Amino acid sequence: MGHQTVLEFRDVWVQRGGKYVLRAINLAVPPGSVFGLIGPNGSGKTTLLKVALHLLTPVRGEVLLFGKPWHAHPGWGPAVGYTPQHHLHLPQFPVSVRQVVQMGRYGKAGLGRPLRRADKAVVERCLEMVGISALAKRPIDELSGGQKQRVFIARALAAEPQLLILDEPTAGVDSQARSQFYELLRDLQQRLGLTVILATHDIGMVLEYCNLVGCLNETLTVHETENRDALLRHLQTIYDSSHVVFIHEHGG
Repeated sequence: MGHQTVLEFRDVWVQRGGKYVLRAINLAVPPGSVFGLIGPNGSGKTTLLKVALHLLTPVRGEVLLFGKPWHAHPGWGPAVGYTPQHHLHLPQFPVSVRQVVQMGRYGKAGLGRPLRRADKAVVERCLEMVGISALAKRPIDELSGGQKQRVFIARALAAEPQLLILDEPTAGVDSQARSQFYELLRDLQQRLGLTVILATHDIGMVLEYCNLVGCLNETLTVHETENRDALLRHLQTIYDSSHVVFIHEHGG
């Protein structure tokens, strides 16, 4: 890719409702890494992702994707796949799994244009990659939480992204589906050479699957998961100690 970083925040400050929710954020996510963003509720995780996606503008600082600001990218912007937080609660309407995944292709094909054969081939490949080809014609509201999760990953992959941003991707799914999801994510990340950024409460999973962890509570501290002791000490300051006991058990 030729860039040292996929996503970079340089002294980013963000206000919402007149108060600072993110302060002096500095971040550099290198290509091919899996970056886990953790922190208590209200710590600014979703806000940080929205700034990365150019959905919110910081009051100060600079955000670079693949080495340049959003406006310097051509056309539809850089190749980023995104699954937002509350997509599991879709309105009840009869849309099939395949139709949902096709929505992820419109950024490339152009909204309102019919999908070409090549676009449809990408959609089928994405369904296959996440293991839901057999569900393609099913209405999405008939699926389990874990199956829906795969549909939204396929939708994000349909844009053929280099960067995948996931906001609370396993909220509302059981622990078995959660483990399967992270295994799938690791497989896709390695197979497609993706850079992945995910916000989550699954601290144990973060320790297992991410190589970088950002601890956010208005300000951000980034740790490499190899340096486990420093990370656990830092977690103790932003969570209560009972969480940290759970981490030790989960992560060995």
